[in-house]
Amino acid sequence: METSKAGVDQAPISVLFVCLGNICRSPLAEATFKSITAGNPKIGDVDSAGTGAYHTGDSPDPRTLDTLRDNGINDFEHDARKVQAVDFTDFDYILAMDSDNLAYLQRMKQRVSARASGKGKVMLFGDFGGRKHEEVIDPYYGSNNGFTIAYEQMVRFSKGFVKEVL
Repeated sequence: METSKAGVDQAPISVLFVCLGNICRSPLAEATFKSITAGNPKIGDVDSAGTGAYHTGDSPDPRTLDTLRDNGINDFEHDARKVQAVDFTDFDYILAMDSDNLAYLQRMKQRVSARASGKGKVMLFGDFGGRKHEEVIDPYYGSNNGFTIAYEQMVRFSKGFVKEVL
């Protein structure tokens, strides 16, 4: 067991990143977070999902993969999936990319919690970036620059998470 900042023994922390389609922002967050926390025994399972099922089974957007490769992350593989009720019991932190997905997750957690205990803390990932309520704009319909900006946010948010939670 690892010791948290509070000094209480705990199992490694599991994290789920969530956006709309699970092909741009959340897989970018997952891969970036895994790269930053590689080898850290305080981190357990890390995954990503979408609130919509539009791209279930698809690989990340090619621009997501290009951005990761441009930043030295070359070994990331992922199949898009939709967030499920079990995620609220399997993950300690469920981190949304924007307020719309956060609201969806909060409603879903209320429905799940009515049936079973859910340990997952549902939060906005951007709250770990030094500015409260910071969102990651969906780069899907924009240019490659949107993916670069999103990546920079993921790095900052991931480092903030590690500093605050671990």
